[in-house]
Amino acid sequence: MRFAWSPGLANGKAWKVSNKQETPFDSIEGSHEYVAMLAEALDEARREVEAEIALAERETAERRKEALLLVSYSLAKLNLHITASRRQLNNLRTLRRLLLSERGLPVEPETGVASGEDE
Repeated sequence: MRFAWSPGLANGKAWKVSNKQETPFDSIEGSHEYVAMLAEALDEARREVEAEIALAERETAERRKEALLLVSYSLAKLNLHITASRRQLNNLRTLRRLLLSERGLPVEPETGVASGEDE
């Protein structure tokens, strides 16, 4: 949802809402989908790094193993941030639905929200 300045109301200033979406980040749903894709990519990267750590152990390459353990730790921290972001986006979607329903405004159809698949 985009907000744009439109003259003509009180004091010559008003905000109007445009439903035109230009990027995946113009909606909460698009942002949530993008963050979910990032989480999948992180999971894949972590699996690959774990395989590399096992290989480094077999080859007794201690420096390589230590570096890969640092990579694994960094990926785990990033995964925590991504998980927190997904939860925040879920909260925003829920709050938006509550606010729009209270005002009697039409709510956009959303997929997968009620099933709890977002966490």
